[in-house]
Amino acid sequence: MILGVFLGTLFLGLAIGIPVSFALMFCAVVLMAWTGQFNAQIVSQQMVTGANTFTLLAIPFFLLAGELMNAGGLSKRIVEFAVACVGHIRGGLGIVAVIAAVVMASLSGSAAADSAALAAILIPMMREAGYNVPRSAGLMAAGGVIAPVIPPSIAFIIFGVAANVSITGLFLGGIVPGLMMAVSLIGAWIIVSRRENVAPLPRRSGRERLIATAKAGWALVMPVIILGGIRFGIFTPTEAAVVAAVYALFVGMFIYRELKIRDLYGVFLNAAKTTSVVLFLVAAALVTSWLITRANIPAEITRLLAPVIENPKMLMLVIVLLVLLVGTVLDLAPTILILSPVLMPVITVAGIDPVYFGVIFVMTTCIGLMTPPVGVVLNVVSGVARVPLGQVIWGVLPFLFAQVCVLMLLIALPELVLVPLSWLR
Repeated sequence: MILGVFLGTLFLGLAIGIPVSFALMFCAVVLMAWTGQFNAQIVSQQMVTGANTFTLLAIPFFLLAGELMNAGGLSKRIVEFAVACVGHIRGGLGIVAVIAAVVMASLSGSAAADSAALAAILIPMMREAGYNVPRSAGLMAAGGVIAPVIPPSIAFIIFGVAANVSITGLFLGGIVPGLMMAVSLIGAWIIVSRRENVAPLPRRSGRERLIATAKAGWALVMPVIILGGIRFGIFTPTEAAVVAAVYALFVGMFIYRELKIRDLYGVFLNAAKTTSVVLFLVAAALVTSWLITRANIPAEITRLLAPVIENPKMLMLVIVLLVLLVGTVLDLAPTILILSPVLMPVITVAGIDPVYFGVIFVMTTCIGLMTPPVGVVLNVVSGVARVPLGQVIWGVLPFLFAQVCVLMLLIALPELVLVPLSWLR
């Protein structure tokens, strides 16, 4: 019965248009009243305690790093580097988009920011070259969702805090799946674009490639610093976020000189606005998470999933389908914050590696970002590229299918995540 109260209250709040964070707080209050332990002070105390976590400091700094990267010219030079390397290949601009998405993912960890940057830079080039614009916009959206899977990832930080899982382990575990997502997008792009009669860009000379590499060098070194520092224990993920922000600020202002002092106010303001939304949502969700545990809702979920709990792969498939369904109506952060506290006890009973589960779970929520009707990255790309949303949805379908195929492969073969993870650790 308590499970029905929890779900009914949550979906009622969302159905009548209450913002997700306030819907979670409303759900928490109803659960407290239902269990006879209502106390307004508990709500405020749990929100403050939940947000007062050192690990969560990584979120504002990674968001700031992403803003500084875009304003300071790092994103633009990454795209120019990719164009110089593979722009002359048939369908090359699509491959450029995927390569740029992977490099940018290792800098910011934000799907919306990366999708917007890719669309702003590459869609005009692809439109001028004669590519199918809705399909190109769909590729930008699909490339953007790689960002929360390849470290550093804000989604992994949120999941690690909500589910009490090693964030360093999640970062290292996301590298191979993120690269597999990129390879699947390149394969899908080559298949769907082979009938287009689009002339490739001129082949760049060796000297031009060296110049493009030199210009992008400072940007390309950034992920090496971040991932290398985390891998070898030089700094924690939270400290890595500070390093990323300071590095992006230094390169943008003193190396590329595109970031001016007058631009800093807007950059910091945008990062602060996004941070406030995310952290308020985290704080509200952690109140609900605490009450979920007190009400013993995970035990009810475990009982419902008992028929498949002895088969880890079948259990993972059921959970992935559930998360994909929820992802059609909820954004990434709410999905993680609502479902991870409920599902983690089930995963523990089933004996599934929590880092492996976290990688698959976050990857699934990322794929949900390009499923209508919510589809955050679809709306971002539609607005930036000035392509109707309906056309972007049709354009993303081949790439959505490719990402789901990778997801199914990782469920069938967990070793693809666990073996590289053990080596990287």
